[in-house]
Amino acid sequence: MIRKFIVVSLVLLCTLSMSFSAFAYVDDKQPTVRSKSSITWPKKQMLPSFAKAKHLDVADVSDAPGDIKILLATLQGVVNRTEPRIYLLENKEEGKMTWLNDLKVPYNVHDDYWDLIKKYKNEINGLIVYDPKIQDSINVATTLAGLKDGIVVSPTLAEKLKASPYNLKVLQDLQGKFQDRIDAYNWQYKNLWKDTTHRMLVGLNPNRSIEIPPGLPESFKTIAEDTTQERDGGNRKVYDLDLSSLLGKESVFLRFDDAFPQDGWGPAVHEVTVKADGKVIAHFIPGTSEEEPFLYDRQSSQVSDGKGGHRFADNNRYFVYKFTPPSGTKHLTASVDMWNQYKVSAGNIQPPSAEQKEPYGYLRDYAVANKAMVFWLDANIPEEKALFEKIMSDVKPGTPYLGWFSNDAQGEFNSVEITSSHSIPVIAADWFNNMTVFSGTKVKPAKQKAVKVPKLQNKIYVTYTFSEGDNFQYNQHRMRILWDDPARGEVPINWSSSPLLYDGAPAILNYYQKTATKNDLLIAGPSGAGYFYPNAWPETSFQKFLKQSYSYLKKSGMTIPYVLNRTAGQNIPLSDSKAADYQKYYKSSGLFLSYEDESHVSIQNGTLPVSTIHGISTVKDGKKLLADAKANWDGKSPLFISIGLLAWNMTPSDVVSITDSLDQDYQIVRADQYFSLIREASDLPN
Repeated sequence: MIRKFIVVSLVLLCTLSMSFSAFAYVDDKQPTVRSKSSITWPKKQMLPSFAKAKHLDVADVSDAPGDIKILLATLQGVVNRTEPRIYLLENKEEGKMTWLNDLKVPYNVHDDYWDLIKKYKNEINGLIVYDPKIQDSINVATTLAGLKDGIVVSPTLAEKLKASPYNLKVLQDLQGKFQDRIDAYNWQYKNLWKDTTHRMLVGLNPNRSIEIPPGLPESFKTIAEDTTQERDGGNRKVYDLDLSSLLGKESVFLRFDDAFPQDGWGPAVHEVTVKADGKVIAHFIPGTSEEEPFLYDRQSSQVSDGKGGHRFADNNRYFVYKFTPPSGTKHLTASVDMWNQYKVSAGNIQPPSAEQKEPYGYLRDYAVANKAMVFWLDANIPEEKALFEKIMSDVKPGTPYLGWFSNDAQGEFNSVEITSSHSIPVIAADWFNNMTVFSGTKVKPAKQKAVKVPKLQNKIYVTYTFSEGDNFQYNQHRMRILWDDPARGEVPINWSSSPLLYDGAPAILNYYQKTATKNDLLIAGPSGAGYFYPNAWPETSFQKFLKQSYSYLKKSGMTIPYVLNRTAGQNIPLSDSKAADYQKYYKSSGLFLSYEDESHVSIQNGTLPVSTIHGISTVKDGKKLLADAKANWDGKSPLFISIGLLAWNMTPSDVVSITDSLDQDYQIVRADQYFSLIREASDLPN
């Protein structure tokens, strides 16, 4: 994820019909655009710059209802477009006040968030009312709020805000306007797209479901569980589950969890058959259309393609199926073809009502301020994919897509492959908050501390890398927690991060650079300036994108890239041409590739060291990996191992624990040292 700024002299007053016409790639004839606001966006800058905040009005919305969060986030977008003045406390993860205090900007915390609406109501033109029956109308309303300087409200809030002391008028009421979600997005594309900026795309889920609590309702009981921490499918078979004790309610639910959530593996389900009194009432393979009627909650589970596909859940993900037997059923059974680390629970729950799905404010301030079009299109659904591709075809190569994609991992893999095929880098930012404030901070360059490359010996050289660095919200939330671990700095660690913080959140980049020890090295998260799959990116624009975006790697100091490269959801090697482009245009001394269950080094094209990352998620896994490596090492030449640390599971303290278990045959190094040693061992110039 990523950002920074340059002030331009040309000022253009924006009206409703005006769109930002400059793009991420632009020729010298295209003018730099500046809106009526304080936002500046030079033509070669990937993300816009906001004015510097002088004073902030702060409201705590972390426990507020969803419609309040979206109201205040859209208010924040309109107000902060002129000058950042509103800061919302929506996330508690790294501490509510952590980044706010680091900004060193005077602020006033309002006990009542309604005070902000009273204070700034004269800066908005009115209300955009969304339709709770069509949740995606929230995204259309967000787009309209940016274009009309309005705020997005539920029908209930609209009634309150139309009355005294607010007296706000309704600019547009979307209730009853759309038949379904695709109708809403088709209308938006036809009527609003031309007036929005085409320099960024924003994809946001219109709401989040309130999940089944981790503890599960009392009626849920574990009915099958792997106890061996199986990983290779050795326990695959058809498991027969008796659900008869749960009859008597309208529906029965099966929930599949990871039995060992700490290690990054989870259950895989290939086929499900459910019988009521011996008659089949459900039979499906995950990923097919037959599964959909029974998939109650896919959460963040992953699914392979149909015809032999399977659904799996790891890293604390789960999925839930719902079965409704005929009235009077006496015996209910499920036969499940599954394997690996399964934990199956069964019980009765009530389906969530509309009130259990709520909007959220993250990133909507940024979309409104920049007059971006907001949508949520599923690349796995043909009609939605077609509209998604139509939108991407309307923008220039290098235009960033901010936000995320539909829940399951296939949505990520398919969508990133599609965005890459359209020359569009992704910035995962759907849980980033206050970007209109952070984009108004200034970069204070701080070079990463240089370290000496050790003398090459017959040792096992190990380098550790935290994953998830392409992810803006990870930079803002989870990475800050890991960074504050007292053990950080004791062992060399590579921290994948986003060079585009240079535009989007300079204060966050500044903090990490300023507080880094000599053992902390920031490197570029997948796959450089944004998340993309190189092999899927068209040859015609790839070199130009790398050449233009290299400035972000250089300015941020993240000159070593960690690359993900996938086709059809599978990690694949870099093509020789793309590897050559990385070496030439990113000036890479070497690069990390993929996230696998093995680690190896190859010299691609005879000149570029490519090190595959072996992913781990527990201390136990790390110790075993390194012990196995030594057991198979002849000790006659140096051995190089790159370990990927699952950022959601592991900490710097865990890395210290792994390292403390090693003997003198191992040496832990930073990525820059690691590739210098590989080049020396391979007789390549440094």
